[in-house]
Amino acid sequence: MVHVEKHHAGRAGWLRAAVLGANDGLISTASLVVGVASAKSSHAAVLLAAAAGTVAGALSMAAGEYVSVSSQADTENADLAKEKWELASSPKAERAELAGIYIARGLPAALASEVADHLTAHDALGAHARDELGITETSRAKPLRAAMASAAAFAAGAFPPLLSALIVPRAFLIPAIAGSSVILLSILGASAARLGGASLLKGAARVTFWGAVAMGATALVGRLFGASA
Repeated sequence: MVHVEKHHAGRAGWLRAAVLGANDGLISTASLVVGVASAKSSHAAVLLAAAAGTVAGALSMAAGEYVSVSSQADTENADLAKEKWELASSPKAERAELAGIYIARGLPAALASEVADHLTAHDALGAHARDELGITETSRAKPLRAAMASAAAFAAGAFPPLLSALIVPRAFLIPAIAGSSVILLSILGASAARLGGASLLKGAARVTFWGAVAMGATALVGRLFGASA
């Protein structure tokens, strides 16, 4: 029988990466544009800052995620190599270790021993990777995929303020970007909360609050430096 029941925990990995990337893209780009615009910069300078911030942010997210996930992949590969060596050098001890894991999870000793025998015969390394190390094929670290996903999520989040910087007149730029970003952040937070099975109001509020703080802080910095320039 195929297991079709869906759980929120299965979305945790990609949901975290997608929300983090989009949230960073929206908040950092909107804050950058608001800060530069608050310094009384020209429309061209604001647009340049938005474009540069989008490209730099997306590449930075990709690089950071690639390095981070590559480190995780290296650790997983080292653990699997060690487990493979142990299976080759001490197969009986590894089989007993696997049976012990199942006994600790509640199986009777006889059944645990039988399960360990069957799984060892079928795929010994896979059984130890899954039940001893907690490594499965779906959870394996994939650095390139993670980097591309993070860059795409950041770019998607950065696109609204970048588009606003391109089409909104200079006189209305700050309120337009601040207002639209607050709305988008609340939608993003609520959507993430819905996918994760959490409170929509709480998810929207916490993302919107920190986004507003970031934009307010950069606007203050822009005004201070713009006034002293």
